[in-house]
Amino acid sequence: MALFAGFPQETFAFLDELAQNNRRSWFEANRARYERFWREPGLAFVEALGPGMAAMTPAMKAEPRLNGSLRRINRDTRFALDKTPYDPQLHLIFWPGAHPNRGAGFHFVLRADGIGYGAGRWAFEGDLLARYRARLADPAERDRLLAAIEAGRGIGCYLDEPHLKTVPKGHAGTPDWDFLLRYKGLVLRTMDGQMMPRWIEGPEAVDEVLDRCARLMPLVSWLDAL
Repeated sequence: MALFAGFPQETFAFLDELAQNNRRSWFEANRARYERFWREPGLAFVEALGPGMAAMTPAMKAEPRLNGSLRRINRDTRFALDKTPYDPQLHLIFWPGAHPNRGAGFHFVLRADGIGYGAGRWAFEGDLLARYRARLADPAERDRLLAAIEAGRGIGCYLDEPHLKTVPKGHAGTPDWDFLLRYKGLVLRTMDGQMMPRWIEGPEAVDEVLDRCARLMPLVSWLDAL
């Protein structure tokens, strides 16, 4: 396993200053800091997590490259009201399928003032939504999903509000689970305001993040089977 010493304080300082100076002129003047304290430790962290991710069930891919497991810092502003060019965080993604953005996955985010993590699938495209709802009709599969959601709560991850206000027509359930029918995608994630853990600055960050991923794997596995 590749050694990872932890994220240096300079990484957090860079992200904090980028948030306050989110413009291309500042970024270009600080590109060396970006390379040394954002890109290099980010890729090293992905590489260190690789063996542990591959040992998950299903096996999770960890690609130490930009737009692989390390998402680019540049924002796509073509259709956004917010035109700031950079995302002042370090965003990692690990996935079991063929493409990082077309299935379930585990996400880890490092900000200047804290961390965030979660797992799931943002949207059920095409016939996946119908398959998801049909699967909820199976009591065993439904119980597996509810147990996966409960496991996520154990590490501070929760579902956002449902996408629909009411249960869709043609479907019915009991109050203990019919809320699941109102989702068009499922993501368990930490909410804003996560504290910065001390372990992120040391080699124990690898095991800490792998443990969080492992505890969210029941959800990833359930969604991957769709």
